[in-house]
Amino acid sequence: MGAFTITTSIRRPIDEVFEFMSDGSKTPLWYEAVQSARKTTSGPIGRGSRYEFTRNLPQGRVTNEVEVSEFEVPRRVTFKSISGPTPFRYRYDLAETHEGTALTLHGEISGEGLSGPAPLLAPLASQFFKRGMEKNLAALTRTLEG
Repeated sequence: MGAFTITTSIRRPIDEVFEFMSDGSKTPLWYEAVQSARKTTSGPIGRGSRYEFTRNLPQGRVTNEVEVSEFEVPRRVTFKSISGPTPFRYRYDLAETHEGTALTLHGEISGEGLSGPAPLLAPLASQFFKRGMEKNLAALTRTLEG
């Protein structure tokens, strides 16, 4: 489908933002489509940690297995789907600012695994996902700035 980039500012220290963002089990607190997220590996969160995300998509409820593919405290965490429809890779880059943290999302998503007309709408879907993620990152900001 395509790639997109979004940057937002969060008035919280970079360590706090990273700790929250890197814990995939907290995703349902701010990501509208994710109804549940469960860590499926043992041990501390880091590269190789896996989660099961249950998401509500237009065609219904779907499950993705998601892996932390990059983990650089407190600068970068990447979540990559390794099974399920609409394969995605979301890389979150964090930078310290005078006001708190600049968070940049580099998103890549595919229509693979979707049925019906959805794959045919790939050129528009990237913009649709970008707008959705802008709303999700606004919710993340509200959650963290509370």
